[in-house]
Amino acid sequence: MRRVSRIAVAGVASAALAATLSACGSSSSDSAGGDGGKSKGVALEYDVGGKGDQSFNDAATVGMEQAAKAFGTGSKAVEPVDGESDADKAQRLETLAKAGYNPVIGVGYAYAPAVKEVAAKYPEVSFGIVDDSTITADNVADLVFHEEQSSYLAGVTAALTTKTDTVGFIGGVDIPLIHKFEAGFKQGVADTNSKVKVKSQYLTETAEEGGFASPDKGKTAAEGEIDAGADVVYHAAGLSGQGVIQAAATAKVWAIGVDSDQYKQDALAKYKDSILTSALKNVQGAVYELAKSVIKDGKPETGVIRGSLANGGVGLADSNPTFKGNATLQAALKKAEAGIKDGSIKVKTS
Repeated sequence: MRRVSRIAVAGVASAALAATLSACGSSSSDSAGGDGGKSKGVALEYDVGGKGDQSFNDAATVGMEQAAKAFGTGSKAVEPVDGESDADKAQRLETLAKAGYNPVIGVGYAYAPAVKEVAAKYPEVSFGIVDDSTITADNVADLVFHEEQSSYLAGVTAALTTKTDTVGFIGGVDIPLIHKFEAGFKQGVADTNSKVKVKSQYLTETAEEGGFASPDKGKTAAEGEIDAGADVVYHAAGLSGQGVIQAAATAKVWAIGVDSDQYKQDALAKYKDSILTSALKNVQGAVYELAKSVIKDGKPETGVIRGSLANGGVGLADSNPTFKGNATLQAALKKAEAGIKDGSIKVKTS
């Protein structure tokens, strides 16, 4: 196995998934196929919010679909269950491994205990986990990102866009991972214009309370920040971010999306003119590259694989013409990105 420290940028392709039921009784997608040998295809276990979050899980789905198409294999994606335990997660991972899927990927840090347990039982199967770097095993790839770097660029964008000198940040759950988004965003704002204030709020203390899966909570929080003067609101809240974007569109202020290019998401199409940009992390590329290393190359990735501005693992979306056409903003972003890459700008993670 090869230990790597960065991800390659993979193109993305969309494909429809067929609905079915998993062996454990939760909703999943499954496509038939196989390469005639070692792997039945890549399998995902979704994070909170599941398929259709227009963000994190959907990005992983694109990577899975792309790999299945490229390598002529099957694929399977399994939905989470409300209130599930680590044992439930481990049981689903084990079912997928037994069924011949390889690699098997847990989408989200919550899968760490389950991935660690099951990977030890199935040393010949490659496992991946997104957003966790705590598992040290020869058959586990820790797919992580410098979210603070893209969030810094989102902060630069907000500071140069606001007309009220007040912007907002909404995190889904009050955890270290989301603190990285907040820290980078606040630093980007402050380094660009110290007069701009940042209103900051977390929706819940734990994921079980729905911080990543409650658009109503996101909408209420965004409305509060907008009422307090924020005219640009950045969210790192998964499915809850749909409510943030809806509130921004209603108030005719700017939203900054996260993880995927939310300007292009079908479910958000009626709000897209209010989505200035999105802080991207290439989850789809990470999933695809892990699948490629296992199924095509026969040299599974392992260890910490971290996406950054330098390797294309994180960045900003430029689909909105208003964002792309702002020459002053683009010049500032180019300068900030260069500073992060050469180390002259050190972005905080907390």
